[in-house]
Amino acid sequence: MKSVFERLMKVKTERGAGFFLLLDPDRIPERDIITLTEAAGDCEVDALLVGTSFMLCTNFHKIVREIKVHSSIPVIIFPGSHSQIAPDADAILFTSLISGRNPQYLIDEQVKGAPIIKEYGLEPIPTGYMLIESGRYTSVQHISQTFPIPSDKADIACAHALAAQYFGMKLIFMEAGSGAVESVPADMIAAVAEYITIPIMVGGGIKRPEEAESKIIAGASFVVVGNQFEKDNDSALLREFAAAAHIQERVGI
Repeated sequence: MKSVFERLMKVKTERGAGFFLLLDPDRIPERDIITLTEAAGDCEVDALLVGTSFMLCTNFHKIVREIKVHSSIPVIIFPGSHSQIAPDADAILFTSLISGRNPQYLIDEQVKGAPIIKEYGLEPIPTGYMLIESGRYTSVQHISQTFPIPSDKADIACAHALAAQYFGMKLIFMEAGSGAVESVPADMIAAVAEYITIPIMVGGGIKRPEEAESKIIAGASFVVVGNQFEKDNDSALLREFAAAAHIQERVGI
Protein backbone atom coordinates (compact mmCIF):
# COMPACT_ATOMS: atom_id res chain seq x y z
CA MET A 1 0.00 0.00 0.00
CA LYS A 2 1.29 3.45 -0.89
CA SER A 3 2.14 5.85 1.90
CA VAL A 4 0.19 9.11 2.17
CA PHE A 5 3.25 11.02 0.97
CA GLU A 6 3.55 8.73 -2.06
CA ARG A 7 -0.12 9.33 -2.83
CA LEU A 8 0.42 13.09 -2.66
CA MET A 9 3.38 12.88 -5.00
CA LYS A 10 1.25 10.82 -7.38
CA VAL A 11 -1.28 13.67 -7.35
CA LYS A 12 1.50 16.11 -8.20
CA THR A 13 2.67 13.94 -11.08
CA GLU A 14 -0.75 13.20 -12.55
CA ARG A 15 -2.60 16.45 -11.86
CA GLY A 16 0.22 18.99 -11.98
CA ALA A 17 -0.27 20.00 -8.34
CA GLY A 18 -2.52 19.30 -5.37
CA PHE A 19 -5.13 21.28 -3.48
CA PHE A 20 -5.50 20.88 0.30
CA LEU A 21 -8.32 22.21 2.47
CA LEU A 22 -7.34 23.32 5.98
CA LEU A 23 -9.95 22.66 8.68
CA ASP A 24 -9.32 24.71 11.84
CA PRO A 25 -11.38 23.44 14.81
CA ASP A 26 -10.97 26.78 16.59
CA ARG A 27 -12.49 28.70 13.69
CA ILE A 28 -15.06 26.37 12.15
CA PRO A 29 -18.01 24.85 14.04
CA GLU A 30 -17.95 21.05 14.10
CA ARG A 31 -21.11 20.72 12.01
CA ASP A 32 -19.54 22.90 9.28
CA ILE A 33 -16.31 20.90 9.44
CA ILE A 34 -18.28 17.74 8.65
CA THR A 35 -20.15 19.50 5.83
CA LEU A 36 -16.84 20.63 4.29
CA THR A 37 -15.34 17.19 4.78
CA GLU A 38 -18.17 15.53 2.90
CA ALA A 39 -17.97 18.09 0.10
CA ALA A 40 -14.20 17.85 -0.24
CA GLY A 41 -14.09 14.44 -1.92
CA ASP A 42 -16.79 15.35 -4.43
CA CYS A 43 -15.04 18.65 -5.20
CA GLU A 44 -11.70 16.99 -6.07
CA VAL A 45 -9.82 18.20 -2.97
CA ASP A 46 -6.69 16.06 -2.63
CA ALA A 47 -6.24 16.06 1.16
CA LEU A 48 -7.61 17.58 4.34
CA LEU A 49 -5.30 19.30 6.81
CA VAL A 50 -6.56 19.53 10.39
CA GLY A 51 -5.00 21.83 12.97
CA THR A 52 -4.88 25.24 14.59
CA SER A 53 -2.36 27.69 16.01
CA PHE A 54 -3.70 27.77 19.57
CA MET A 55 -6.47 25.18 20.11
CA LEU A 56 -9.29 26.41 22.27
CA CYS A 57 -11.39 23.38 21.36
CA THR A 58 -11.30 20.52 23.86
CA ASN A 59 -12.39 17.69 21.58
CA PHE A 60 -9.65 17.61 18.94
CA HIS A 61 -9.46 13.79 18.92
CA LYS A 62 -13.20 13.50 18.42
CA ILE A 63 -13.19 16.01 15.57
CA VAL A 64 -10.37 14.19 13.76
CA ARG A 65 -12.24 10.91 14.21
CA GLU A 66 -15.42 12.40 12.76
CA ILE A 67 -13.51 13.91 9.83
CA LYS A 68 -11.97 10.53 9.07
CA VAL A 69 -15.36 8.81 9.20
CA HIS A 70 -16.77 11.24 6.64
CA SER A 71 -13.67 11.57 4.45
CA SER A 72 -12.79 9.74 1.26
CA ILE A 73 -9.39 11.51 0.99
CA PRO A 74 -6.30 11.59 3.23
CA VAL A 75 -6.67 13.32 6.59
CA ILE A 76 -3.39 14.91 7.65
CA ILE A 77 -2.78 16.67 10.96
CA PHE A 78 -1.10 20.08 10.71
CA PRO A 79 -0.27 20.51 14.40
CA GLY A 80 0.25 23.73 16.31
CA SER A 81 1.74 21.71 19.18
CA HIS A 82 2.23 18.13 20.37
CA SER A 83 -1.25 18.26 21.94
CA GLN A 84 -2.73 18.17 18.42
CA ILE A 85 -1.90 14.55 17.67
CA ALA A 86 -4.83 12.18 17.15
CA PRO A 87 -4.77 8.46 16.33
CA ASP A 88 -7.47 8.45 13.65
CA ALA A 89 -5.63 10.62 11.10
CA ASP A 90 -3.80 9.10 8.14
CA ALA A 91 -0.61 11.14 8.59
CA ILE A 92 0.88 14.16 10.31
CA LEU A 93 3.07 16.97 9.04
CA PHE A 94 6.08 16.58 11.34
CA THR A 95 6.93 20.25 11.19
CA SER A 96 9.91 22.23 12.43
CA LEU A 97 9.53 26.02 12.33
CA ILE A 98 12.83 26.56 10.57
CA SER A 99 12.19 30.23 9.83
CA GLY A 100 12.27 31.02 13.58
CA ARG A 101 14.79 30.58 16.36
CA ASN A 102 12.46 29.59 19.18
CA PRO A 103 13.69 26.13 20.30
CA GLN A 104 10.18 25.16 21.40
CA TYR A 105 9.04 24.99 17.76
CA LEU A 106 12.36 23.95 16.25
CA ILE A 107 12.75 20.78 18.35
CA ASP A 108 10.99 20.78 21.75
CA GLU A 109 7.44 20.14 20.52
CA GLN A 110 8.82 17.54 18.12
CA VAL A 111 10.57 15.60 20.92
CA LYS A 112 7.35 15.63 22.95
CA GLY A 113 5.27 14.57 19.97
CA ALA A 114 7.47 11.85 18.45
CA PRO A 115 6.63 9.08 20.98
CA ILE A 116 2.91 9.83 20.61
CA ILE A 117 3.16 9.58 16.81
CA LYS A 118 4.96 6.25 17.18
CA GLU A 119 2.36 4.96 19.64
CA TYR A 120 -0.51 5.93 17.33
CA GLY A 121 1.19 4.53 14.23
CA LEU A 122 0.77 7.78 12.30
CA GLU A 123 2.78 8.39 9.15
CA PRO A 124 5.09 11.37 9.78
CA ILE A 125 5.87 13.67 6.86
CA PRO A 126 9.00 15.65 7.83
CA THR A 127 8.24 19.25 6.88
CA GLY A 128 10.29 22.44 7.00
CA TYR A 129 7.79 25.10 8.05
CA MET A 130 8.64 28.64 6.95
CA LEU A 131 6.59 31.63 8.06
CA ILE A 132 6.65 34.41 5.45
CA GLU A 133 5.82 38.07 6.12
CA SER A 134 2.17 38.70 5.26
CA GLY A 135 1.37 42.34 6.00
CA ARG A 136 -0.15 41.65 9.41
CA TYR A 137 0.73 40.17 12.80
CA THR A 138 -0.59 36.60 12.61
CA SER A 139 -1.65 34.05 15.21
CA VAL A 140 1.27 31.79 14.44
CA GLN A 141 3.71 34.68 14.98
CA HIS A 142 2.14 35.42 18.34
CA ILE A 143 2.07 31.80 19.49
CA SER A 144 5.53 30.89 18.21
CA GLN A 145 7.14 34.19 19.23
CA THR A 146 9.18 34.19 16.00
CA PHE A 147 9.77 36.64 13.18
CA PRO A 148 8.65 35.75 9.66
CA ILE A 149 11.05 35.84 6.73
CA PRO A 150 10.66 39.22 4.95
CA SER A 151 8.59 38.76 1.80
CA ASP A 152 11.22 40.53 -0.33
CA LYS A 153 14.13 38.38 0.88
CA ALA A 154 14.00 35.36 -1.41
CA ASP A 155 17.66 34.58 -0.72
CA ILE A 156 16.92 34.05 2.98
CA ALA A 157 13.99 31.79 2.11
CA CYS A 158 16.18 29.78 -0.27
CA ALA A 159 18.84 29.22 2.38
CA HIS A 160 16.32 28.05 4.95
CA ALA A 161 14.60 25.70 2.48
CA LEU A 162 17.92 24.19 1.41
CA ALA A 163 18.89 23.59 5.03
CA ALA A 164 15.60 21.71 5.51
CA GLN A 165 16.32 19.62 2.43
CA TYR A 166 19.79 18.79 3.72
CA PHE A 167 18.27 17.77 7.04
CA GLY A 168 16.29 15.17 5.06
CA MET A 169 12.88 16.81 5.22
CA LYS A 170 10.46 15.74 2.50
CA LEU A 171 8.45 18.93 2.12
CA ILE A 172 8.69 22.70 2.53
CA PHE A 173 5.62 24.58 3.76
CA MET A 174 5.82 28.31 2.99
CA GLU A 175 3.00 30.01 4.87
CA ALA A 176 1.87 33.60 5.28
CA GLY A 177 -0.46 32.68 8.16
CA SER A 178 -4.21 32.38 8.57
CA GLY A 179 -6.06 35.42 7.27
CA ALA A 180 -2.90 36.97 5.85
CA VAL A 181 -3.24 40.26 3.99
CA GLU A 182 -0.63 39.22 1.44
CA SER A 183 0.11 35.66 0.34
CA VAL A 184 3.60 34.27 -0.29
CA PRO A 185 4.99 36.15 -3.32
CA ALA A 186 5.26 34.21 -6.57
CA ASP A 187 8.84 35.37 -7.14
CA MET A 188 9.90 33.96 -3.75
CA ILE A 189 8.19 30.64 -4.54
CA ALA A 190 9.95 30.54 -7.92
CA ALA A 191 13.33 31.24 -6.37
CA VAL A 192 12.95 28.52 -3.73
CA ALA A 193 11.58 26.00 -6.25
CA GLU A 194 14.62 26.53 -8.45
CA TYR A 195 17.02 26.26 -5.50
CA ILE A 196 15.80 23.00 -3.94
CA THR A 197 14.61 19.62 -5.17
CA ILE A 198 11.88 18.76 -2.64
CA PRO A 199 8.24 19.82 -3.15
CA ILE A 200 6.82 23.09 -1.84
CA MET A 201 3.45 23.62 -0.21
CA VAL A 202 2.11 27.18 -0.02
CA GLY A 203 -0.68 28.58 2.13
CA GLY A 204 -2.04 31.68 3.82
CA GLY A 205 -3.81 34.62 2.23
CA ILE A 206 -4.82 32.77 -0.96
CA LYS A 207 -8.26 34.24 -1.57
CA ARG A 208 -9.10 33.33 -5.18
CA PRO A 209 -8.57 30.30 -7.44
CA GLU A 210 -6.44 32.45 -9.78
CA GLU A 211 -4.05 33.11 -6.88
CA ALA A 212 -3.76 29.39 -6.23
CA GLU A 213 -2.93 28.83 -9.89
CA SER A 214 -0.28 31.56 -9.81
CA LYS A 215 1.47 29.85 -6.89
CA ILE A 216 1.56 26.58 -8.84
CA ILE A 217 2.85 28.23 -12.00
CA ALA A 218 5.59 29.79 -9.84
CA GLY A 219 6.67 26.37 -8.57
CA ALA A 220 4.41 25.23 -5.72
CA SER A 221 3.48 21.55 -5.72
CA PHE A 222 0.54 21.98 -3.33
CA VAL A 223 -1.61 24.92 -2.24
CA VAL A 224 -3.53 25.17 1.02
CA VAL A 225 -6.68 27.23 1.60
CA GLY A 226 -8.72 27.41 4.79
CA ASN A 227 -9.76 30.92 5.75
CA GLN A 228 -11.97 31.35 2.67
CA PHE A 229 -14.21 28.50 3.86
CA GLU A 230 -14.44 29.32 7.56
CA LYS A 231 -17.70 31.24 7.17
CA ASP A 232 -19.09 29.88 3.93
CA ASN A 233 -19.37 26.22 2.93
CA ASP A 234 -19.22 27.09 -0.76
CA SER A 235 -18.76 23.80 -2.58
CA ALA A 236 -18.71 25.54 -5.97
CA LEU A 237 -15.74 27.67 -4.86
CA LEU A 238 -14.07 24.60 -3.42
CA ARG A 239 -14.34 22.93 -6.81
CA GLU A 240 -12.94 26.04 -8.52
CA PHE A 241 -9.89 26.03 -6.26
CA ALA A 242 -9.29 22.34 -6.95
CA ALA A 243 -9.62 22.87 -10.71
CA ALA A 244 -7.17 25.78 -10.56
CA ALA A 245 -4.64 23.60 -8.74
CA HIS A 246 -4.98 20.66 -11.13
CA ILE A 247 -3.34 22.62 -13.87
CA GLN A 248 -2.02 19.60 -15.79
CA GLU A 249 -5.52 18.15 -16.20
CA ARG A 250 -6.96 21.47 -17.28
CA VAL A 251 -4.38 22.32 -19.93
CA GLY A 252 -4.11 18.73 -21.08
CA ILE A 253 -0.35 18.43 -20.70
